[in-house]
Amino acid sequence: MDMNQYLEVFIEESKEHLQNVNDQLLELEKKPDDISIVNEIFRSAHTLKGMSATMGYEDLANLTHKMENVLDAIRNNKIKVTSEILDVVFLSVDDLEAMVLSISTGGDGKRDVSNVVDLLQKIEKGESIQTKSSQKPVKNVESFVDLSNETFDQFQIAVFEQSNEQGFHNYKIKVTLREDCLLKAARAYMVFEILEQIGEIVKTFPSSQEIEEEKFDHDFTVFLASKEDASDISARINKVSEINSVEVEEFNIAQYNESKNEQELINQVEVTTQVTETVSVSNSVKPTTIEKTEENNEKSQAKSVGNKTIRVNIERLDILMNLFEELVIDRGRLEQISKDLNNSELVETVERMSRISGDLQNIILNMRMVPVDTVFNRFPRMVRQLAKDLGKKIELDIVGAETELDRTVIDEIGDPLVHLIRNALDHGVELPEVRKAAGKDETGHVTLRAYHSGNHVFIEIQDDGAGINKEKVIKKAISRGVITEQSASLMTDKQIFDLIFASGLSTADKISDVSGRGVGLDVVKNTIESLGGSVSIDSELGKGSLFLVQLPLTLSIISVMLVEIEKEKFAIPLSSIIETAIVKKSEILNAHNQKVIDFRGRVVPLIFLKDIFDVPSRSGEDNLYSVIIVRKGDKLAGLVVDSFIGQQEIVLKSLGDYLQTVFAISGATILGDGQVALIIDCNALIK
Repeated sequence: MDMNQYLEVFIEESKEHLQNVNDQLLELEKKPDDISIVNEIFRSAHTLKGMSATMGYEDLANLTHKMENVLDAIRNNKIKVTSEILDVVFLSVDDLEAMVLSISTGGDGKRDVSNVVDLLQKIEKGESIQTKSSQKPVKNVESFVDLSNETFDQFQIAVFEQSNEQGFHNYKIKVTLREDCLLKAARAYMVFEILEQIGEIVKTFPSSQEIEEEKFDHDFTVFLASKEDASDISARINKVSEINSVEVEEFNIAQYNESKNEQELINQVEVTTQVTETVSVSNSVKPTTIEKTEENNEKSQAKSVGNKTIRVNIERLDILMNLFEELVIDRGRLEQISKDLNNSELVETVERMSRISGDLQNIILNMRMVPVDTVFNRFPRMVRQLAKDLGKKIELDIVGAETELDRTVIDEIGDPLVHLIRNALDHGVELPEVRKAAGKDETGHVTLRAYHSGNHVFIEIQDDGAGINKEKVIKKAISRGVITEQSASLMTDKQIFDLIFASGLSTADKISDVSGRGVGLDVVKNTIESLGGSVSIDSELGKGSLFLVQLPLTLSIISVMLVEIEKEKFAIPLSSIIETAIVKKSEILNAHNQKVIDFRGRVVPLIFLKDIFDVPSRSGEDNLYSVIIVRKGDKLAGLVVDSFIGQQEIVLKSLGDYLQTVFAISGATILGDGQVALIIDCNALIK
């Protein structure tokens, strides 16, 4: 019997069962005496075991069977639920997820799980187990990729790549102390001080916390981004006493990425918000969600609904979307022709076709919509582990997980949200004793909230921690040369908070393995803005902080304002536009060598797109200027064009690999008359 025809269904249902196990294990930790939760976990594990055995994946079935034995002992009151036992079960789920991912990418699903099997068998026999909950786990929810016991998360990899692009060298520096060194942590700290003066420390092995606590032998490794030569770095470090040797070598992140394909696949299971490769498409043409297979009796009513859904591979939806995008381009062409010919029957037919294609567009976009729950469902597990690592008590509240986003946007927002949550846990929420001294509950709260507003989705990450110290931010920004003392005195609170997005700027008193080196938040901002979104901060000292991420619903078809500069047409996304205006030449003022206007009591700088894009201009100057007021966060700018054409829905097309670095252009589109219009990236124009 050929089982390949069932492979796709097996993979998707396995992912759903494993996600259910993850969710229920977190609930079980809160309610360890609730046997109904254990039964729910057992049912999912039992179903997964049966499916795996049927498909011939014996390793997967055997590990699930071992985990099932532990669950069976718990529900029969032979074993009492403890945090240590749940740690082992979570590790089992990690391995099961890695096996399923291996199968989904053409692998055989085999994996060495002897360590976790030994632990499960000890638990089943009632023996005590030694877990690593006090240390970094072998592979926690952020699932760092491994490099000879040296691991990097996705943001550190992004920092390495970005530093290369900016002309920095990435160095791997191994420092060995003398055998008779008495103050190892102090010597390591002196090395860190030197390196932070000449570059940016991206990662240390072991972690900085372990180094500070002298939990290392006589050597440690630092990964540094710097413009200094290797010989100069070595000479500087060697000036510290009690150092035996210093080895400095260039670290090639590209080679690292190539050599770690398998581990990156594992990383995708844990860190990235991997969107399920199939979605359920409802015959009722409502926005769809991922279809979940339930065996719970309470959800028996859902069975009849399930009969009205089918599974469709996401690749088919991508093909459908691409075909429809071509139809949108032809629709624009037909509208232009009917307008030029002015034939009443043609105009009527084209208008009807436009209405029908508009409805079809909404249906296709809704079919591609995925709930942000596919991203959020990994975070409770991550918060659980990080809270343990940091010695804090933290509860994560998730609101609005049913809010939907286009799959293309979902694919990109996982890493930025991971970093913002890690930042909230490390920098925001205080240690239990600190919170108690400040009159707060020992348990800190982080709220992750999503909601729709207009054509955007907003995601909030809010904590009730210490908040942002403005004076500390300003002091650090001045010392880093990000701002001057004079400009600091004129900044608003919001502008001060935005400074923490500057590269290399961190206000952490103590560098930890979670955050504190001033890398990552700039990558967060760049990633979100590349999606056409924005991120802002609000904070109150002692009360907490709020990070607000704004994202477009979809990236493929967008509404724009078409404008003309000489004979060339450009498109400006409506999401960036506040309003349009006609400004007289006499109303334009000069301030600090910059032409500005007074827009409703605010001084708004003018950006002449003719100059930005080197459009050849005719002789003479106009007395009237067409201006589009655009916004990036709380900053405004006026884009000066020759004329407005009007609003239109366009298909966003990439410029390709060779034109990725074109300044202030995010893509192009084909208009109804066949012309190509470039799409302006307003975020790049506003400094």
